[in-house]
Amino acid sequence: MKKTLLSWLLMGGMGLSGAAFAQSEYPTLNQLNQRLQNVASNASATLTSLTKTEGGKDIWVLKVGTGELNQKPAIAVVGGVEGYEVLSVELATQFAEKLVSDHAEALETTTFYIFPNMSPDAYEQYFASLKYERRGNAVSIDHDRDGTPGGSGYTDLNGDGLITMMRVEDPMGDYVLSKEDERVLVKVDKAKGEAGKYSLYKESKDDDKDGEFAEDLQEGIAFNKSLTYKFPVFEPLAGDMPVTQKESRALLDYLFEQWNIFAFVTFSPANNLSSPLKYNAGNAKKRVVTSILEKDQAINAMISDVYKETVKQKAYQQDNQGTDGDFFQWAYFHFGRLSFSTPGYWVPEFKDSTGKGKSNAEANYLAWADSLAMNDVFVSWTEVQHPDFPGKKVEVGGIKPFVMTTPSYGKVGEIADQHTEFILKLAEMQPKLELHNVKSESLGNGLTRVTMDLFNNSAIPTHSEMGEQSRWLRQIRIDMSADPDDIVSGNKIELMESLGAFEKASFSWIIRGSGNVTVKAGASHAGFTSTSVKL
Repeated sequence: MKKTLLSWLLMGGMGLSGAAFAQSEYPTLNQLNQRLQNVASNASATLTSLTKTEGGKDIWVLKVGTGELNQKPAIAVVGGVEGYEVLSVELATQFAEKLVSDHAEALETTTFYIFPNMSPDAYEQYFASLKYERRGNAVSIDHDRDGTPGGSGYTDLNGDGLITMMRVEDPMGDYVLSKEDERVLVKVDKAKGEAGKYSLYKESKDDDKDGEFAEDLQEGIAFNKSLTYKFPVFEPLAGDMPVTQKESRALLDYLFEQWNIFAFVTFSPANNLSSPLKYNAGNAKKRVVTSILEKDQAINAMISDVYKETVKQKAYQQDNQGTDGDFFQWAYFHFGRLSFSTPGYWVPEFKDSTGKGKSNAEANYLAWADSLAMNDVFVSWTEVQHPDFPGKKVEVGGIKPFVMTTPSYGKVGEIADQHTEFILKLAEMQPKLELHNVKSESLGNGLTRVTMDLFNNSAIPTHSEMGEQSRWLRQIRIDMSADPDDIVSGNKIELMESLGAFEKASFSWIIRGSGNVTVKAGASHAGFTSTSVKL
């Protein structure tokens, strides 16, 4: 779509970042790779390829920080979990760029793991001659199990280089024209006696003559549908078992070695930042837990407030709180970390001059686009001759791929600035262990009582409730340097399950001898603190 300065201002509203000035469209994989190499030229960043996908694309991780990177709390930022969400890749990449260029102070206390693009095979479809919202990687998969992988995919019936929808006049169909916008089809409620007029399919043909359309796509496994939490068995794009793909296995192998991660920020369709997850006591008490735990829900609500104060766009129809097999839920339910997700952008709510809005998301989008004179977002319904529907009227059209999830590039700088600010605020809220009220009291006969309080000076506890319950996060360890034979009372090593928000724990030792002893306390995901005491 050709973009004028006026349309940029209308759609973006405010300033552009330096990255946005450097180019005018979303970057290709080669351009992304060059930008990541530029980030890695900074002394605080290391770029590593975890693996190559079946399509030969790198799965990159940037590890950014200063000092003892593995001994400081860390945030993992993940983009590209859905291949069609090109914005997510750009937000993760711009966060990395802004982090090393403008926020060196954050690197002193926090380590950042940035995974810019977990679906590079699918991401490439945005730049292909045939554009459609692809999810799967480049692995050859027989999705419909008929013996022929990729035997019934999409077909560009009208030759416009886009895969949209096709509607077929059908009195037994499930769809009718929307009363809000006749360009849009909505599903009828047959239980209420509503009759359909159309069948609706993705633009395709029944290539394998099984009566189904686009059920065996020429793409492989979707990263965001193939993780272990609530794995969708036997569903297309999920695979036969979870974590079977090079990229998912490489990522999880890497993460299980990074003990210092306390939180994830994932750019994905799920959104528990605009709308916090809801606690369900029954589901939380099941053997297989399927609800966020109560204490973690309170943290989610608190962080959601921070997000909504920082990201200015008002949420509209943001009720996706996770789907089966996705990464965002895996990070919480199976990895035990605080997990936050946002698409980063959504179509704003449009209201006409009377204040009336649209209930249907597509109708809302088209009304908003019309108000901004965005004339290149919809393919008008056009009749085509379809070999699988002889004697029936078949039309191809609909909203173009990518436009509802992908703002103009001129708007990305502002979006990236706000999300960078949010992630840095989250980093400032990380667990902070401190030793207070350190006292040394002589008891005579060469004995000294040493006492102190370990304090978590943060609104976030050292462990998520899920991490504490699963026993996956490492415990807080308190080490007394004195020789065990000189410790009359107290333990050389103490272990704590967790320390809550602004909570303290008191420790006491009686030690024989003179000189200095050192106490070190912490865990890699909560940070370490130490103090020296004279006996």
